[in-house]
Amino acid sequence: MRLRAAYIFLTTALLLVAGCPGSDATSKDFKPTAISLPPGFSIEYFADDVPGARSLARGEKGTIFVGTRKLHRVYALVDTNNDFRADRIHVIAKGLNSPNGVAFRNGALYVAEMNRVIRFDDIESHLDQPPPPVVVNDTFPSEPHHGWKFIRFGPDGKLYVPVGAPCNVCEKDDPRFASIMRMDADGSNLEVFANGVRNSVGFDWHPLTEQLWFTDNGRDWLGDDLPPDELNRAPKKGLHFGFPYRHGLDLIDPAYGKNSTKEFTSPAQELGPHVAALGMRFYTGDMFPAEYRNQIFIAEHGSWNRSQKIGYRISLVMLDGNRAVSYETFAKGWLQGEKVSGRPVDLLLLPDGSLLVSDDYAGVIYRISYQPK
Repeated sequence: MRLRAAYIFLTTALLLVAGCPGSDATSKDFKPTAISLPPGFSIEYFADDVPGARSLARGEKGTIFVGTRKLHRVYALVDTNNDFRADRIHVIAKGLNSPNGVAFRNGALYVAEMNRVIRFDDIESHLDQPPPPVVVNDTFPSEPHHGWKFIRFGPDGKLYVPVGAPCNVCEKDDPRFASIMRMDADGSNLEVFANGVRNSVGFDWHPLTEQLWFTDNGRDWLGDDLPPDELNRAPKKGLHFGFPYRHGLDLIDPAYGKNSTKEFTSPAQELGPHVAALGMRFYTGDMFPAEYRNQIFIAEHGSWNRSQKIGYRISLVMLDGNRAVSYETFAKGWLQGEKVSGRPVDLLLLPDGSLLVSDDYAGVIYRISYQPK
C-alpha cells in the first residue's frame, strides 16, 4: 500500500509539474482577456480545443498544422470562412512518438518524432483520409530526454532538426547530441550545423541576413537564478555554443567547465533563468507598428523547478543590426502569482500580419492582432 501511495503521489506531482492538459491545475475559467498586451493589441482564440498544442506550421492552402509532445498526435486546423477562427479540426495521425515538430514544403507535411522525420504527401487534399507517411530519415538518436524536436526549413532549402542533450548536463562522444542538424528535404546529406546547444525548441532566420537565430534552454539545478536561457545567432556552420562547458555569457559549469579549450560563441541575448524559451519568430508582417518589424518574439513556456515561477509569457527582443538592445515582456497573464493558466509554446505569423500562439497547457491556440486606437 505504501508503494502504491507513493506511486500515485509521484504521478500526480509529475502531471502538475508538466502542466498536462486536463490536469487539476488548469484554470477552466481562464479567458484570453486576462492577457496583458501593449496598447492597440488584442488576443482571442483561434482554436480552443487542441489538446497538447505545440509546434505550428502553415500549409499552402492555409491549413494550420499542430504537433504535440505527450498526446502523440498531429492536428490540422481549417478556417473555412476566413474569420480567423478554426471551424474544422482534423487528426492527421495518432500514436506517433512525441511528434512535436511540424514543417510544410511543396505540398507535404513533415513531422519530427523522437528518432525520425516522416512526411505526409499532398496532405491538404487528404485531411479526412491522410495517406500513409513516408519515412524521410530514421537515423536520429532515440533517447527520450530532450528527444522531442522542433523542425523548420531554412532559406537554403534544408530541413533543420535539433538533437537535444540526453541529460540535464553531460558530455557525450556522439557529436549529434546537443546540436542542431540539417539535411536535404529527402533526408540525405544529414550533418551537424551547430554544436553545444543543450535543447533548442525554436528557431528562425533573420529576414534580411538569412542567418539562423535560435533559443536554447539552460541546464537545471544551479539555483533559481542560474543559468540563463539563451537567444543565439549562428551566422555559419561549425560554431560551438558552450554546452556543457559554459552557460550564458560567462558561467563556467562546475562539473564540465575545465574539460574543454574550445572557442565558444556567446549568446546574442541572455534570457530569464529557467523561463523555458521555446518558439521564436522574426516579425515580418505589416499589421503591427513599424517598430516591431524584423524584431524577435519568443514564447517562454515557464519554469518548472524554480521556487518562484518565471516565464509563462511572450517576450520581445529588439535588435539593432545583429545586436540585441533590449529584452522585455510583450504579453503576460498566463501566470498570476504562482497560479498557471497557460504555457506558450510556439508562434506563427499569418499572412495578414497577426500572430498565432500555441498553448499546450490549456490546449488552445490564440491569435494576437493589432488595431490602432
